[in-house]
Amino acid sequence: MLKGRICSINSTKYFVDANGKTYDCILRGIFRKEKITPFVGDKVEFNELNHQIMKIENRTNYLERPKIANVDYAIIIVSVKKPDLDLTLLDKLIVNITSSKIKPAIVFTKVDLLEDKKEFNNIYNYYQDLNIPVFINDEIKRFNEWANNYTMVLCGQTGAGKSTFINKLDTSLSLETNEISKALNRGIHTTRYVSLYKINNFYLADTPGFSSLDLNSLSKEDIKRGFVEFSQYDCKYKDCDHLNTDGCNVIEKIGKEILQSRYDNYCKFIKESNENISKLFKKR
Repeated sequence: MLKGRICSINSTKYFVDANGKTYDCILRGIFRKEKITPFVGDKVEFNELNHQIMKIENRTNYLERPKIANVDYAIIIVSVKKPDLDLTLLDKLIVNITSSKIKPAIVFTKVDLLEDKKEFNNIYNYYQDLNIPVFINDEIKRFNEWANNYTMVLCGQTGAGKSTFINKLDTSLSLETNEISKALNRGIHTTRYVSLYKINNFYLADTPGFSSLDLNSLSKEDIKRGFVEFSQYDCKYKDCDHLNTDGCNVIEKIGKEILQSRYDNYCKFIKESNENISKLFKKR
């Protein structure tokens, strides 16, 4: 028996990285019978003779979208231009990632296309002050030093530059990249499957891009925990939801110490959560 890690999945084929080699494996029938679905990133044991996966180890964490397991960090690739900066998507990704017990990091791309970087610098510094690792996509040496021994997944909207960033980290990969659609101001899909690459001393997964997420599976507490800066202020109201509450210490800091877009997005997400709950009760 060999131990390895699933680095990509294509239909019923599972490509497993073990001892510096990639094995084309199949899944034991019992997994399908028990409706167990392997994810990229799963640590497995497989038969060296017939390449059949015999065991999937317990996961430390996982994401449903993209489907990947055992991740230390989710690297959110954020374009600041073409497609334009989308702070709502960024904050929604942070909420989803942290609720899955995965740490977020941010890589901003296409910063060179900005004529005035003042607003961007404020945003960069704000997220960095939240103890989120933040990079610009040309800081390759700094990223490599930070990423040592981590397993990471790239996420973010299509056209933000995920495959381009991986190509910068490892020029031998030459992943396909495309220009964004000028009519739609969004990218054209180039990554069709989740693929885990071994680069230097870390694993990095590329994923199919996406431009929207819902919060169906998250509670209001999950959403609030995604806005870590709110907890820095001792609100005089126990379990305050920080919405239209007179004397709320969080509300008083909006636009001063709390980024306006962060609070606006928090309100949007709570509203979306309330609407989802309302729909659920109506169905019943």
